[in-house]
Amino acid sequence: MATGLRRKIHHLRRAGERGSVSIWLATASFVMIILVGLAVDLSGQVHAQQHARDVAAQAARAGGQQLQAPKAIRGQGAYANSSQAAAAASSYLAASGLTGNVSIQGGNTVVVTTTERYPTKFLGIIGLNSMTVKGQAESRVVRAVGGGER
Repeated sequence: MATGLRRKIHHLRRAGERGSVSIWLATASFVMIILVGLAVDLSGQVHAQQHARDVAAQAARAGGQQLQAPKAIRGQGAYANSSQAAAAASSYLAASGLTGNVSIQGGNTVVVTTTERYPTKFLGIIGLNSMTVKGQAESRVVRAVGGGER
């Protein structure tokens, strides 16, 4: 009788553990997908941010090349032509497909900020469908003679 009781207890213990590996495997798989999603989407966000900064820098450079020619030619200093600088930087932004703002500060500094949305690939399963990244750059117009600023 003791042997029969032991078998019955052993069988009951094993029946209670049935399926526990399946639940663990499903949970572990979900966590791994989330971790892979974080790696993929966060690296994609970093790439998008680098792109936003690069576009801002190039737009600022394009704007900084628009000088007030008469003053520069006469050697009176290098100043950005505000309207042309803003138009050139805005044109570069439009061509790149990013949105942003352009401002001229102090007559010789072109400041560009950009905004880009990164659509997530994996993190949509937890409700994060996109991430917004920003970039900012400025170019300063200076007169240099012999490698020194004047």
